[in-house]
Amino acid sequence: MKISPRAIASTLRDPGAWRVILLHGEDTGLIRERATQAAQVITPELDDPFRVAILGRDAHDRMAEECAALSLVGGRRVVWVREARDGLTGPVKECLAADTDTLLIMEAPGLESRSKLRALLEKAPNCAAIACYPEEGRALEGSIRQMLLAVGVEIDPDALSWFAERASPDRAATRAEVEKLFLFAGQGGRLTHEDVQSCIGDAASVSLEDAAFAAMSGDRAGADLAIERAMSTDRMNPIGAARALLSHIHRLRRVRLAMDAGQGRADAMSALRPPVFFKRTEQFGRAVTIWDADALMQAATWTQQLELACKQTGSPDVVLCKRHIARLATQARIMARQR
Repeated sequence: MKISPRAIASTLRDPGAWRVILLHGEDTGLIRERATQAAQVITPELDDPFRVAILGRDAHDRMAEECAALSLVGGRRVVWVREARDGLTGPVKECLAADTDTLLIMEAPGLESRSKLRALLEKAPNCAAIACYPEEGRALEGSIRQMLLAVGVEIDPDALSWFAERASPDRAATRAEVEKLFLFAGQGGRLTHEDVQSCIGDAASVSLEDAAFAAMSGDRAGADLAIERAMSTDRMNPIGAARALLSHIHRLRRVRLAMDAGQGRADAMSALRPPVFFKRTEQFGRAVTIWDADALMQAATWTQQLELACKQTGSPDVVLCKRHIARLATQARIMARQR
């Protein structure tokens, strides 16, 4: 059966009632994390060859055999299948028909909604189908907070918002950053915004953010300096800069449209997820006052054209990116004077 988002945690804490747990979706890190969690409830020692069988794609043909096998040391067994696909629908039916209590865990990233395997397991009352998609907004903040609390570390709200806004869409990468923060704070520690920024902050991405905020608020000198810093590092490339800038423009336009519909600027900004970092609210508010919705759409079109230009072989992409930032800042200053 399909497991609702609210029931996922309880399902993974007590997987004993299920014959099969199917984990599908786009977040491969979250799929692996949830598979590990379910398996460890059955047997904490995942390297126990008598109770755990992990089958990669080249061993899928052993699935039915492994599900029917008995544990030589007692206890329930786990058969953990990775890269599951529709071709396993028949063997899964065999496993369900067999008289065994083996828990079959299937990792199936990217499995389509029309998949025969999903259809089978979503309808079976003794099978759990769990969707694993990248979290965002409050859900992502809640997951990060829980990861930190699990290792005895607290985090300030502004630090959590800053982290969540920059977190990778892959759960495994986010957990790696959380582990880094734990090492930084130590057991019982508390993380401030400065702690998080100094520990996991990428100087290039921070400088690019500075450039985006400065350009859209009409601060030409600040924008020029920030984009120069961003492009001077090995971690930043013009295409990545164009995409980050486009994301910032879309956030501005979302607020602008809400304001045009009658909502107050503060309320429209507070509805953004992730929220605008409190130290940047003044600059964000200035930009959203300068640019109207049509102008922001034009800025988005220019930025998309920038990405296409950067992808052309032999193009001076760094120069194009710096020129684009200057163009936006100049346009913002012109519109500010007209208001």
